[in-house]
Amino acid sequence: MSPDKRTLAVYDAKAEDYAALFHDAKEGKDLRAFIAGLPRGARVMDLGCGPGAASAHMMRAGLDPDPVDASPAMVALARSRFGLPARLARFDEIDTTATYDGVWANFSLLHAPRAELAQHLARLHRALKPGGRLHLGMKLGKGEGRDALGRFYAYYSEDELTEHLARAGFSVASRRTGTEKGLAGTNDPYIILIAHA
Repeated sequence: MSPDKRTLAVYDAKAEDYAALFHDAKEGKDLRAFIAGLPRGARVMDLGCGPGAASAHMMRAGLDPDPVDASPAMVALARSRFGLPARLARFDEIDTTATYDGVWANFSLLHAPRAELAQHLARLHRALKPGGRLHLGMKLGKGEGRDALGRFYAYYSEDELTEHLARAGFSVASRRTGTEKGLAGTNDPYIILIAHA
């Protein structure tokens, strides 16, 4: 299924604002832990790479990132700012088997309809090598809706996400919750889950 056009239009129009908000120099504890959990040279899919800051940190740490995004403006930024091999791809175009040591899906799959999450997680499980590491960042809540900017979101409880991951074949290794201010200016509850294929 095609990505939500209104959501993509927001990211295309606000790519520079998004890059400034989540500044390239910021390497958070979640990304550091993800990198530390992978061997040097590990192949990593950065699913919904945005302006490419996470992939740039991975590359500098000796990993081999594959940054993908459905927003042409975000892909262009990732290429121009960091010289990354970023490419256009939708969630439903991930079609590879045992290719990646890790998948960094940091607040990207929350833009997929709830009815599609199971198939996206199954694709990621198939794309990972056995024992591969998944970082999944999602917003907590119920149902689906749009934010003040018009972006589409699907919300989940911790239990729902854990069940989805288990059904896709993942084993959850750790989780943490928090709140953070996003592009729309609201403080939203979120969860970070680390799981293994």
